[in-house]
Amino acid sequence: MCGIAGIFNFNDQTVAYSQLKAMTDAIAHRGPDGEGHYIDEYVGLGHRRLAIIDLSPAGHQPMQTQDGRFTITYNGEVYNFKELRIQLEALGHQFHSHTDTEVILNAYAEWGHNCLNKFNGMFAFAIWDKKEKKLFLARDRYGIKPFYYCKADRSIIFSSEIKAIVASGLYESKLDKEGLVEYLTFQNFFTNKTLFKDVKMLMPGHYAYVDERGKFENHQYWDFNFCGSLKISEAEAIEETDRLFKQAVQRQLISDVPINAYLSGGIDSGAITRVASQFLPHMKTFTLGFDLSSASGLELSFDERAKAEHISYLAKTEHYEMVLKAGDMERCMDKYVWHLEEPRVGQSYPNYYAAKLASKFGKVVLSGVGGDELFGGYPWRYLYSDKAIKFDDFIDTYYLKWQRLLPNSLLKELLAPIWEEVQHVWTRDIFADIFKTLKKETLTSEECINYSLYLEAKTFLHGLLVVEDKLSMAHGLETRVPFLDNDLVDFSMKIPIHMKIVGNTAEADENDLVSKAQATKSGKRVLRKAVEKYLDAQIVNTKKQGFSSPDASWFRGESIEFVKKKLNSSLLVQENIFNLNFLKSYIEEHLKGEKNHRLFIWSFLNLETIFRKVFK
Repeated sequence: MCGIAGIFNFNDQTVAYSQLKAMTDAIAHRGPDGEGHYIDEYVGLGHRRLAIIDLSPAGHQPMQTQDGRFTITYNGEVYNFKELRIQLEALGHQFHSHTDTEVILNAYAEWGHNCLNKFNGMFAFAIWDKKEKKLFLARDRYGIKPFYYCKADRSIIFSSEIKAIVASGLYESKLDKEGLVEYLTFQNFFTNKTLFKDVKMLMPGHYAYVDERGKFENHQYWDFNFCGSLKISEAEAIEETDRLFKQAVQRQLISDVPINAYLSGGIDSGAITRVASQFLPHMKTFTLGFDLSSASGLELSFDERAKAEHISYLAKTEHYEMVLKAGDMERCMDKYVWHLEEPRVGQSYPNYYAAKLASKFGKVVLSGVGGDELFGGYPWRYLYSDKAIKFDDFIDTYYLKWQRLLPNSLLKELLAPIWEEVQHVWTRDIFADIFKTLKKETLTSEECINYSLYLEAKTFLHGLLVVEDKLSMAHGLETRVPFLDNDLVDFSMKIPIHMKIVGNTAEADENDLVSKAQATKSGKRVLRKAVEKYLDAQIVNTKKQGFSSPDASWFRGESIEFVKKKLNSSLLVQENIFNLNFLKSYIEEHLKGEKNHRLFIWSFLNLETIFRKVFK
């Protein structure tokens, strides 16, 4: 787990060491154990190292093949690297380290881009081919590790984080107003855009070639396929889910440093902890709780420390907790925004504190991310139909359900000062494009749910992974996600819907905590049954809840002055991007208790801080 950076000049200009060094310095937090730089005239690769496997100098990057043709800068972990090494040795490749880096490098030398289909893990890397004068860029199936790039004049600049691209001096930060429209609709980015103009993400499951003339060829090598095609009994599905889950956890325990785990109190992190503790008897676990003194309603159930403590007891872990209070958001906001760089899904500052806690006790932590997206953990968000539905009707209906922040009519009011510049951004088409490879005339009831799971995995899960990476690496911490093991993912997508979700669910939006609670227990049926041997009924049958603070109440209470201060001094208003009158009235609806706009207020606070620190 590390940080990567690089520059490829298309004008034959030699890459300046000072530029490359500035880039790796900007992401030093990602790799406090070492740094390295490689320059071959107009190509430069940089690296910051967080040593996890083979802690010796043999793991230093950038790393070259023995003949000097290929050079790699790599971030991630490929868990099946030992099996691949045996294959490569049989083909004549020699190794001088015990790293997965060297396996990836030789795998590319042997199989080219087809090597990506052999990797089971998380990765983002760049390989320079000195002979062909081509740069190869790649990102893992699911987008666990980030990869940003920018075409600037006669160069392409790339890195694990945007701040390194800015630090190169070859790019000037500018707000992408089209990207802002996308974010304010979905509280996420569905395309490869970011909040930074001309800075894009290499999308999950993609690779690209860049030649010395600047030609950029982008290719997709993998995609989700929720088909529910298995013809097996529920008992067989439960047994195989359990087998693959245990195998996934065990695979991800490979490390030369201790491995610990997040423990939220739910079934995903709980089951991972129980299985991992069978192999790691001295595991440490970490839970974040919330002070609920001023919470109300269902927010009173947001603190899961008691459940986490119970699982820790079952797993016999060394357990640590941290309690967040109103005001902790304000205290971390500047650092949080600097590390996250661009807003993504949900209110995620608690993740920043969780990573900070875990990093005090080790370099690697296991997380339960992915269980919900694979096994149907958000039933209130899916589109249900009791009969066949036309594809365009599915898109129109589901699009309205997924406008997490503002519908088009209100978005036009908020962005009135710049609306003429962005009115061509049709977010309905952005939404529809997610399904462009799946388009068919009509969808069955089951296909509606499978398409919903596809959207969640392509967009919401990706957003969660970007957040998880940035906020853990802010503290030099590697997060591993066993649910995103290739074999487990491939099997989960074939499980029939009726084995994942029980019946229809209540209609709800992200702010409607009551109707969401009514829907939660109907999801993840086969997974619940598969892990019940590790967790007792108290945990397995609990209602699903997100990792969130009682912010709806805090925004009306202890944090109200912080919200008002940001509103009254808004730089987004001063720079004629947001409409002050709409902004005030919309936020006031929440502060007065008339409506729950907690997601929008969080997004506004996030955007305002980013704009003030980056784009002012």
